[in-house]
Amino acid sequence: MENGLIDCHRCRHYYVTWDLNFPHGCQAMGFKSRLLPSGEVRSTMQGKDCLLFNPKANGKTEGKLQR
Repeated sequence: MENGLIDCHRCRHYYVTWDLNFPHGCQAMGFKSRLLPSGEVRSTMQGKDCLLFNPKANGKTEGKLQR
């Protein structure tokens, strides 16, 4: 992957939990978080990107945040 962060909003596993304390969720890994799941994965996996990223089928398959 190129430099940059994975954009969870473009992943089919991402969902909004509507929990004010933990608004972001990952169905593939089964957790909710205050941060985007990709940020939690990077901090837990010592800087490695999420390996379960699966782009949504709506044509927006880039998967990276624009800097």
